[in-house]
Amino acid sequence: MKKLFSGFVFFAGIVLILAACTTTSKKSENVAGLSGDSLNVAVNLAQQYVDSGKLAGVSLMVTRNNETALRKTYGYADVQNKIPVEDNTIFRVFSMTKPITTVALMTLYDEGKFKLDDKVADFIPEFAATQVYNAETKTLEPQNTPMTIRHLLTHTSGLTYGWDQKAYVDSLYRVTGASGWDATLADKVKILAGIPLKHQPGTKYEYSVSIDVAGYLVEVISGQPLDVYMKEKIFSPLKMVDTDFYVPEEKHNRLALLYNQGENGTLKGPDDPANDNFKKPAVLFSGGGGLVSTIDDYSRFARMLLNGGELDSARILSDATVAMIMSNQLPEGVNYENGGSYGLGGSVNPEKGHYGWSGAASTHFVVDKNNNMVIIALTQYMPFNIEYALKFVEKVEDALIQ
Repeated sequence: MKKLFSGFVFFAGIVLILAACTTTSKKSENVAGLSGDSLNVAVNLAQQYVDSGKLAGVSLMVTRNNETALRKTYGYADVQNKIPVEDNTIFRVFSMTKPITTVALMTLYDEGKFKLDDKVADFIPEFAATQVYNAETKTLEPQNTPMTIRHLLTHTSGLTYGWDQKAYVDSLYRVTGASGWDATLADKVKILAGIPLKHQPGTKYEYSVSIDVAGYLVEVISGQPLDVYMKEKIFSPLKMVDTDFYVPEEKHNRLALLYNQGENGTLKGPDDPANDNFKKPAVLFSGGGGLVSTIDDYSRFARMLLNGGELDSARILSDATVAMIMSNQLPEGVNYENGGSYGLGGSVNPEKGHYGWSGAASTHFVVDKNNNMVIIALTQYMPFNIEYALKFVEKVEDALIQ
């Protein structure tokens, strides 16, 4: 009996060892034409930014062929209270609002309400008299080519953000509060129209409040507030249930805290989380940076673009209009940063088939038309740094099985 028992123990040990070896060497399953092992590498790379204390938490998603290939959350939405990032965590997407505002405006284009090369002043008369500041002569001059809607959507309007501490026009933005969020969209646009343009329209790319003006165009042309129009034409049809210009009280516990770099390189959260502006109804509906969203919501928006304007039988835009949004629309002779290309409301890489943009709190998304894929990486960290997201995108692209 002892021999029999000893033999059984020996045999069971061998089985356990073999099972352990099998588990250790087991490869992750491939999904949607992507290598599971390579996707794990991409996730681990992003997680390293959390483990090293550079980010509080991340939410990652990859969809391909309308199938979820990867969904991963890691780290905390609130470090101090140990509240983890969840699938339904709400993020401030800031400038990732711009592609959504672009889509809102282009729904009106599809309805024949305007053409891209129409003058902005045809809809906002105050811009007809807006002059251009010549930095060389330090004089004002008329617009050589009137500002158009295409100029707004490509940041070639001559508007700016007011960030350049050495530029005269930028100083006027700061003095007047032109790019602040403390008044209605209509009031801010009137202030902007009274400030000289920094460049002649159509001559130079400069990141700016142009998409905020485009948001006001939505209000003027549609006759509805921007938040109402977006909900009716985009959020409701696409079932983007958590995307809005503020977070209602019943969802406050789902809003991730916004972190920055504190002393000794450690993460620092807000002093008073309850006093977050995004927890209050918006005064200004900023089409350039005012939305909050979840990774599921934004994925639905991005997949709509990938599918040529439609998702789950909800048609938002025509195929032709989406193709225009996702192709280079810069005026002739104008280049995006580092000689790149820019579509409508987002950058494009024609060679890779990419369209995408980022947000000030280090959020990022890519629509990869060539590979029928959407890649999204969300966190809440300022100042802007999407190194983790760019590396994540690169590794996901490497996971494609040829």
